[in-house]
Amino acid sequence: MANIIIQGATVLTMEGRDSIIKDGEIAVKGDRIAALGPRGAIPAGFKADRVIDGSGMIAMPGLINCHTHAAMTLLRSYADDMPLMQWLSEKIWPVEGRLEPEDIYWGTMLCCLEMIKSGTTAFADMYFNMEQAASAVEKSGLRACLSRGMIGTAPNAGLALEESINFIEEWNGRAGGRIKAMLGPHAPYTCPSEYLKKVIELAGKHGVGIHIHVAETKDEVEQIYTSYGKSPVAYLDSIGLFELPVLAAHCVHLDEADIEILAIKKVGVSHCPESNMKLASGIAPVTRLLNSGVNVGLGTDGAASNNNLDMMEEMRSAALLQKVYTGDPTAIPAFAALAMATANGARVLGLARETGLLKTGMKADLILVDFNRPHLYPQHDLVANLVYAAHSADVDTVIVDGEVLMEGRRVLTMDEEEIIREAQQRAARLVWGN
Repeated sequence: MANIIIQGATVLTMEGRDSIIKDGEIAVKGDRIAALGPRGAIPAGFKADRVIDGSGMIAMPGLINCHTHAAMTLLRSYADDMPLMQWLSEKIWPVEGRLEPEDIYWGTMLCCLEMIKSGTTAFADMYFNMEQAASAVEKSGLRACLSRGMIGTAPNAGLALEESINFIEEWNGRAGGRIKAMLGPHAPYTCPSEYLKKVIELAGKHGVGIHIHVAETKDEVEQIYTSYGKSPVAYLDSIGLFELPVLAAHCVHLDEADIEILAIKKVGVSHCPESNMKLASGIAPVTRLLNSGVNVGLGTDGAASNNNLDMMEEMRSAALLQKVYTGDPTAIPAFAALAMATANGARVLGLARETGLLKTGMKADLILVDFNRPHLYPQHDLVANLVYAAHSADVDTVIVDGEVLMEGRRVLTMDEEEIIREAQQRAARLVWGN
């Protein structure tokens, strides 16, 4: 693993709104940041195997996607403009029934390729055949929290639990620690209470967190009220789910009591604004969540309901949506949106000790964004430019765990042409049978 110096970049550490170092430099030793500061801050004795010229670039923590279904890239643009349950039951679930293990691998490879090229360095995924997904993550060089999605009402519910435990035992901590395993019960409306109690027991036994969809639609809320006499959040709290580290995806339909529970139990929320808008699921009360002390990160959801994995777009959508939703132009200012996509996301995934900030001792997960672009001038406010004006194609370099995954927009760990070819062929077979 090479030692690297990045010189001349403007360093955005994300430790605070004004934590910006102009003409900075960063020393990477192995998989960690050894030093950073203004030019000249690196100790004279530090020996670099290579120097990266960061002139005209912003160096910042990599973006963190807190909720997706990676292999669903194969279903991008297949079934659009439909209500959620019709979309799932008539289109998505039938095609997913035809998926083969290698389809999961290549779909996840396409996801990883897209994420690298758009500046994402870590993500949370919930799907099935997770060994295939993990192999793709290992190959790509990205960091990921992976969970085998489980539907407690399905005929294979018991098998899904067994597969989840096998996956945890085999993959948790693999790829040099870049892969973290979780348990993934799909949602309270697809997992009965007895099933969720088994999940809770197993999560505690194996020391892993839980990734679950919560309060995504009004129909879900009504169904849980009918079944249990409580909101989804109150119900999950009542059975003890929130005694463990939980990543709760969506959290659109919440009342004040729900928000208080999420804050007290330190539940990490993944806000997915573009998917929620596209499926007309509603608008999550993100401003109220943040003001109540709930940690909120950002997720894209799967490419079948977004339709991309572009975290630059996601943080811009999150900020703009809250402004129009609340009628307050100060809601979710630019730095708050950027924090949701970086430092907050790291906390949501339980990775705050490793990534999300540029700081000595942290993992070297960072990106260089090329600011020598017409749409990024004039540069009155670099953070505002990143959130409101930057494009994913402005990401020039991606480093994860001290390894350069992309430089000059050329991905170094994956064969882009092969991935695109395989993905297209497999998607055609799944949907059209050819």
